[in-house]
Amino acid sequence: MAFQPIVDCETGSVFAYEALVRGENGESAASVLSQVDDETRYAFDQQCRVTAIEDAVKAGILDTDARLSINFLPNAVYSPLACIQLTLATARACDLPTDRLLFELTENERMDDTEHVRNIVESYKSMGFSTAIDDFGAGHAGLGLLAKIQTDYLKLDMELIRSIDSSVSRRVIVEGIVRIAKRLGITVVAEGIETIEEWTTLRLLGIRYCQGYLFAKPGLRTLPPVHWPTPLEPLKSAAA
Repeated sequence: MAFQPIVDCETGSVFAYEALVRGENGESAASVLSQVDDETRYAFDQQCRVTAIEDAVKAGILDTDARLSINFLPNAVYSPLACIQLTLATARACDLPTDRLLFELTENERMDDTEHVRNIVESYKSMGFSTAIDDFGAGHAGLGLLAKIQTDYLKLDMELIRSIDSSVSRRVIVEGIVRIAKRLGITVVAEGIETIEEWTTLRLLGIRYCQGYLFAKPGLRTLPPVHWPTPLEPLKSAAA
């Protein structure tokens, strides 16, 4: 696993570290996921959860207040209660409080049974976990998925973020999503931020939680330090 921070732009702290799967020689997540099929999906999903927790604890996450964000494959979960047991056992063995776990479901995986996915999200919430829709605005669903499933967090896909400072259409779309999410009680996270201009625009749109190369690249088995590109105070004031 590699870990990338999700930063809190109002406090200047790390809100969470997202665990990102990598190959044995550092291959990309896409390269690894391309090898997963119907027969291996469940075992792969389970092992990713275990490795994410074990590697995060070894990297020092217990010395921080940050959460651990784990991506999961909805189609690998046949029963939310049964499939979470190994995750819970691993967290207990590593002394990681389970209320610090955040589970991200990705839109890029086809979800044939949205009712099943909704049940997973509601079950996880009832167990005290936070949930998020990752890559919102890409993949197989968008607002239609949001109408059926409300998670705690909504992570905007980097395609909506790229050059948002110079794109009127992207700004209007993101502004609309932020407004909708607020009405639904959902917190928006912007991912894939690479420039100060993108960050400034997102802060002006009221987005508090951010992630991207501007702050830190993923660190393999390490929690990389955050590089703040500019003092927080002006952006805090602008977003207020």
